[in-house]
Amino acid sequence: MAERARRRVVRHDEEMLVIGLGRFGGHLALELVALGHEVLGVDVDTDTVQQFAPLLTKVIAADATRPEVLRQIGATEFNHVVVGIGDVEASILTTAELVALGVRDVWAKAVTDSHKRILEKVGASHVVLPEHEMGRRIAHQVTGKIVDYIELGEGFALVETRVPRELWGRTLGESQVRARYGVTVVFVKPRGERFTYANPDSVLDQDCLVLVAGDVAAVEGFAELT
Repeated sequence: MAERARRRVVRHDEEMLVIGLGRFGGHLALELVALGHEVLGVDVDTDTVQQFAPLLTKVIAADATRPEVLRQIGATEFNHVVVGIGDVEASILTTAELVALGVRDVWAKAVTDSHKRILEKVGASHVVLPEHEMGRRIAHQVTGKIVDYIELGEGFALVETRVPRELWGRTLGESQVRARYGVTVVFVKPRGERFTYANPDSVLDQDCLVLVAGDVAAVEGFAELT
């Protein structure tokens, strides 16, 4: 895990709060660190905290179901909070308290469909079922710059993202995306339309989505331009 946590791809400025450092939350926190984020990890288990202490920016042993604890750790100061707690009751309580405190973007892990529905009802912004969505994939979506992320093999990925401002109004041929950014635009999706195969005449409008392929660092760097 230490080697993975030390990997840096693209530097980000946002700080993240991950509550619950189990299998899902722990791997997601490490991916966020690998992406260059500052990550505060919180877990009720002291052994887990000791395990992650050298891997994350900061780790705290605390019961996040208590609103006073969330206030003390500054939960409201984070733009994005991930609740990765496995215990259903603790997960719901923590998510509800975060929403009550005014945290705008709360990502929560569900272990069942009913758990997912409850988390949505208490106000979670996004609810994921790890059986269907891996923590690694979600880590690339938290900031909103990458709509979807699929790693096809070691060091190669497909990313769905928006068109950078500097390319608005240009055709794919004019933009020279591959030469300038080292990625290949595979599909283009104009607003209100379906994805279509990209060609040199494809226009990259402001509201377009594009599916780009390339090395992980290159596609993440391209998405950062948005």
